[in-house]
Amino acid sequence: MIYPIRAYGDPVLRAKCEEIVNFDEDLDNLIQSMYKTMDASDGVGLAAPQIGKPLRLFMIDSTHFKDYEEVGIRQVFINPQIIEEVGEDWAFEEGCLSIPDVREDVIRKSSLKIRYQNQKGEVLEEAFDGMNARVIQHEYDHIEGVLFIDHISAFKRQLLKGKLSNISRGKINVRYRMKFPKRS
Repeated sequence: MIYPIRAYGDPVLRAKCEEIVNFDEDLDNLIQSMYKTMDASDGVGLAAPQIGKPLRLFMIDSTHFKDYEEVGIRQVFINPQIIEEVGEDWAFEEGCLSIPDVREDVIRKSSLKIRYQNQKGEVLEEAFDGMNARVIQHEYDHIEGVLFIDHISAFKRQLLKGKLSNISRGKINVRYRMKFPKRS
């Protein structure tokens, strides 16, 4: 199943997500659907809240970044916890499927260590650098209720106010399905 991407303004994007406790067929099906959704949207990452599920689950596919030294990965992270973020501050222009046509420089650390569970429920701990670390940090923010625009200056957010309002109202043209917040 390919899910519609939740648009900026949907409350689920601001939710601190819940831990996953059941590593079962339903979880396997959800992960498979999330991969299909990410691929259909040409995303490099997707977090469960972006499809309306407030769960501590995200996946990344950094294999699209061919110009970077580290090997790209296609991987799912369940119940992740970033243990440390280290290294140089690194600015890079980020975007988000939930906030289409908005791209801004975000400063993040160049390396991280993360503890997470894989699809079988096994607890793993790994270090990631460069683009892999950046995409993980971006998707991790989603499960904490944080969006990449929260990392930019208030002035830049103010400049984006009209674009963000249009996105939340569905006044955006994208090639993937989106679900927009209900208007009151």
